[in-house]
Amino acid sequence: MAAVSLRLGDLVWGKLGRYPPWPGKIVNPPKDLKKPRGKKCFFVKFFGTEDHAWIKVEQLKPYHPHKEEMIKINKGKRFQQAVDAVEEFLRKTKGKDQASSHNSTEEKNRRNSSEERGKQSAGEEKRKASLSEGKVKKGTGEGKKRVSSVSSERGSKSPLKRAQDQSPRKRGRPPKDEKDLTIPESSTVKRVMTGTVAGFKWPPSVSEPVKDSDPHFHHFLLSQTEKPAVCYQAITKKLKVCEEETGSTSIQAADSTAVNGNITPTDKKIGFLGLGLMGSGIVSNLLKMGHTVTVWNRTAEKCDLFIQEGARLGRTPAEVVSTCDITFACVSDPKAAKDLVLGPSGVLQGIRPGKCYVDMSTVDADTVTELAQVIVSRGGRFLEAPVSGNQQLSNDGMLVILAAGDRGLYEDCSSCFQAMGKTSFFLGEVGNAAKMMLIVNMVQGSFMATIAEGLTLAQVTGQSQQTLLDILNQGQLASIFLDQKCQNILQGNFKPDFYLKYIQKDLRLAIALGDSVNHPTPMAAAANEVYKRAKALDQSDNDMSAVYRAYIH
Repeated sequence: MAAVSLRLGDLVWGKLGRYPPWPGKIVNPPKDLKKPRGKKCFFVKFFGTEDHAWIKVEQLKPYHPHKEEMIKINKGKRFQQAVDAVEEFLRKTKGKDQASSHNSTEEKNRRNSSEERGKQSAGEEKRKASLSEGKVKKGTGEGKKRVSSVSSERGSKSPLKRAQDQSPRKRGRPPKDEKDLTIPESSTVKRVMTGTVAGFKWPPSVSEPVKDSDPHFHHFLLSQTEKPAVCYQAITKKLKVCEEETGSTSIQAADSTAVNGNITPTDKKIGFLGLGLMGSGIVSNLLKMGHTVTVWNRTAEKCDLFIQEGARLGRTPAEVVSTCDITFACVSDPKAAKDLVLGPSGVLQGIRPGKCYVDMSTVDADTVTELAQVIVSRGGRFLEAPVSGNQQLSNDGMLVILAAGDRGLYEDCSSCFQAMGKTSFFLGEVGNAAKMMLIVNMVQGSFMATIAEGLTLAQVTGQSQQTLLDILNQGQLASIFLDQKCQNILQGNFKPDFYLKYIQKDLRLAIALGDSVNHPTPMAAAANEVYKRAKALDQSDNDMSAVYRAYIH
């Protein structure tokens, strides 16, 4: 098959490491990002992801000829979202091009009309000048002198110019000379000025001066540029890098270095303990991004799927820690977190100087502080990193990670956090992340209880629950969380995405946190009672939206 010629601006399908072919666009790389040596390649930004990379030309296919083929073989939700983003981009581009063409036609018509009026004015001026000269010949010598002076002054300009000087200028319309100096704004310039990346311009390469301003991509490889201070305010705004007085920092996945359309996985050996709703999605994404992972779970059968995907099996937590450089753990509650570390064949038995332990469980600050102390006492390094999200976000690699403790270890976990989440925050000393996580879940749990309360009140007062949802989705409360949880209730589908028993646990711990500093939490306390009633109705292992059943029984 003959090779297809590709060029800057083309839409393509590119191979993203272990991922299926993904839609992207060939663009200019940042000025200081060097092109790899060897085979010919293009710099591609991928739709619907934070990824961009140099891709070898043989791994690229034109978008349109292969669209149907790719859609048939790829069915994932994120893939479909990426294709939708391409189609939206094409619609916007087509609309802008049509508008630009229409404006150019109107501009040409206006110019032609102006020139025609100028010619008519010039002809009229010639006729008047001829009559004027005839009258001058009949005048006195003084009159001849005066006319000669006027004719000399007028003779310095063309008839067309004189016509423009004498004819009144229409309001708001520039004279022709000024108009000729005005360059119509191109559709590309308009996209740059109105797009989401208006605050920052990608430096064009030396060989290709064409500018790209595709609003679907917001990713910058600052780690590979020599001038990170350029447009600093715009860059920090885009990457959401924020320094607070407490020393907390938010680092988005945009800090990754793209290689073959992927982040560069750390060369450290990774261990993972706990393959529940959240842990399973996390491990899957670590493997997809090329990390070397050893897994352990209390019920060993859950490990089988990940062994098939390339993970290694650890027989005990102690064995995993002793054979890995960084070990993550994600378990259900404070008791499980302590048992994992302090119990028989637990984490502590595998800790040696330099070994790293990252606890991703949602627990109270006292528990995580105790675990940090025993790990560090053995020469280990400790980081707490609870995650905000649910099973779907875990599977999609879109969790929000709240970290605190060893800052160096946080940085060592960079590629892992980028694989499992969209954003990570470093919040300072151990205990801060636990407190923040409990506050976040307290707000979420209270909101869920309020949603259930509103839906039941609508029902008992004869109002349509679906209409209530439609109204909420059109207002300020509209969110994916609101829509999904209401749909669960309306459909009677309480398959767990976030266990009800765990959100009740987090509410209980958040209330205790408030008590420890003598701060009232009456809303959380009220919500907690509703969840306790739901648990009494045997809803513990259902999704948190099953709190609705506490109101109807």
